Amino acid sequence: MTVEAGHVRRERRRFVRAALLGAAAGAAGLAGLLSGGGGSPPGGAHGSPGRRRRPNTPEDALRELLAGNRRWRSNDGQHPDESPSVRQTLVSGQHPFAVVLGCVDSRVPPELVFDQGLGDLLTVRSAGAVLDEAVLASIAYGVLELGIPLVVVLGHQSCGAVATAVHAAEVGGELPGHMQYLADQIRPSIDSTLMGPARVDSAITAHIDLVRARLAADPVLAPKVAARTLSVIGARYELTDQRVHRVAGG
Repeated sequence: MTVEAGHVRRERRRFVRAALLGAAAGAAGLAGLLSGGGGSPPGGAHGSPGRRRRPNTPEDALRELLAGNRRWRSNDGQHPDESPSVRQTLVSGQHPFAVVLGCVDSRVPPELVFDQGLGDLLTVRSAGAVLDEAVLASIAYGVLELGIPLVVVLGHQSCGAVATAVHAAEVGGELPGHMQYLADQIRPSIDSTLMGPARVDSAITAHIDLVRARLAADPVLAPKVAARTLSVIGARYELTDQRVHRVAGG
């Protein structure tokens, strides 16, 4: 074998060895991605490795929600309770600290506007935060079975469900399908002395308070409200500045 042939053979072996090492590294990287790894630290990109302390009073729960909303507004979100260790902890059970009854509007996801994570909130959503038996049962489950101390009725600026109900009341007639149920539930909150956008905006706030009052007086929830182990409050999210604030009566 000539010196040149030996050199070519050695170079070929070196190339094959490098290719095999590269393929092994690529396979390991893919396996890491598929298993949720991919080079992230053990605690994940956000949040601590363990669960945060759970607020266990209505006051502490509300304080945490409002603090989270301040983080959301200032673009300083902590994105808590997303780490792999938290996900594993949640396999054995959940301990959310607040029920949020919100609208289905895609611009108002409770976990984002309150900067909360997995296992923190029990969210129930219906158009206009309208009550029905399924909604009531879901809230009762959170309070009675999970021991949640706070229920927040979260309405929002420019609610399409409320605007539709106001328009239907103005023009008369029936809305198609199940939408008439929404209009019927929202109609008592409409102030006929107002006009235009002011009527819709007023109805949004009034409907929040109506739903809050109905929940607070519910036979299942009322004893806990009276014992002050549960608070039911009304709040409103403003799309213009992303602020959540309590409404009168709530």
